[in-house]
Amino acid sequence: MTAAGRGRSGSVAEVGVLFGFAADTAVAGWRTLARRRFAWREALEQMWFLAGVTAVPAILVMIPFGVVVAAQVGALTGQIGAQSYSGAVVGLLVVGQAAPLVCALMIAGVGGSAMCADLGARTIREETDALEVMGLSVLERLVLPRIVAAVVVTMLMDSLVMAVGITASFLFQVVVQGVPAGSFLGTLTDFAHLSDFLVSQLKSAVFALLAASVACFKGITAKGGPDGVGNAVNEAVVLAFLLVFFANVGLGELYALAVPPDGGF
Repeated sequence: MTAAGRGRSGSVAEVGVLFGFAADTAVAGWRTLARRRFAWREALEQMWFLAGVTAVPAILVMIPFGVVVAAQVGALTGQIGAQSYSGAVVGLLVVGQAAPLVCALMIAGVGGSAMCADLGARTIREETDALEVMGLSVLERLVLPRIVAAVVVTMLMDSLVMAVGITASFLFQVVVQGVPAGSFLGTLTDFAHLSDFLVSQLKSAVFALLAASVACFKGITAKGGPDGVGNAVNEAVVLAFLLVFFANVGLGELYALAVPPDGGF
């Protein structure tokens, strides 16, 4: 077999192992709920940690992003004489796409890499093996609390990022581009529905679930010492971004089918 063929077969096998890990994690979650033995202390510690390392970077990323969106939308609507609809366009872009993607970037690139490195270090020090020897499930004690923490923090961060992005866009268009504040807010409230915010929350939860699952999987399967942990972190971030991209496209298409648009502006 050629090197390329071995690489493809290895990738397919790893995807299969990842799906098996996801199934085992789901079973462990159900078992934890049935026994009421969820590791709340570990989950709360991970929530505090993830919020500390992701909240400020997410805000700092979203402020210029909101300004860029406002500038581009303002220029486009000005060319076609539709400045009064800039609020609706900005709101839909920030709520439906920008906010959950920024949260995914933070939870996969910052929080996920930290989780993967932590679990990878525990694995190469054989701490996870020691837990299994003592009869403690690694999935229940270490993996599930991190996944739950990632989902909760990302959903909360999505709301914060949405508010920051819309505020930055509003201030830029009103102060710099001279768009009437009432017009911006009026079109925003007319075309941005509650379903848009709910889908944004759903996206952020799915993105966090994917990113955290990949990070935990790569962490507890890390091999080869410190170099292996570094490689696992890099692979986890890249794979998480790919899964987030496909999930974003799929959820966007499903939302378009479930909630048809109101019609033309």
